[in-house]
Amino acid sequence: MSLSLRRAGRADAGTLARIYSGCFEHGWSETEFSDLLALSTSVGLVAASEGQEIGFILLSEVAGEAEIVTLGVMTAARRRGAGRLLLEAAMAQLREGNVTRLFLEVAADNPAAIALYDQAGFLQVGRRKSYYERSGGRVDALVLARDL
Repeated sequence: MSLSLRRAGRADAGTLARIYSGCFEHGWSETEFSDLLALSTSVGLVAASEGQEIGFILLSEVAGEAEIVTLGVMTAARRRGAGRLLLEAAMAQLREGNVTRLFLEVAADNPAAIALYDQAGFLQVGRRKSYYERSGGRVDALVLARDL
């Protein structure tokens, strides 16, 4: 599978909302993505395969630190390197912008995402109890970080 990346802009809000709704139990609206992408602190990348958008990463950058707001890859395109490519490209872009530390929250019941972040050198620095709402209850969030 050939993957390409491009910077995300407000015009991508509908695409990001569509991908997000296929990745997570509770979706975000096109308006919410548009508002996030309009912020000067937001950085977004979109991954495509054969001209079809299959994933994205959205980050927030402030004062030399950044947070991954969300990362999603469509179910049919998973386990083919898109998540890793998005993560590595985002980290490289942040380094160029003199960001020195990157944080994220990941659901404790998401072993694939935890493995991706572990392989990328993230370490657990905290835990938020009952952070994510699921149809069957609430799930903890693991707070991860790594130096860039």
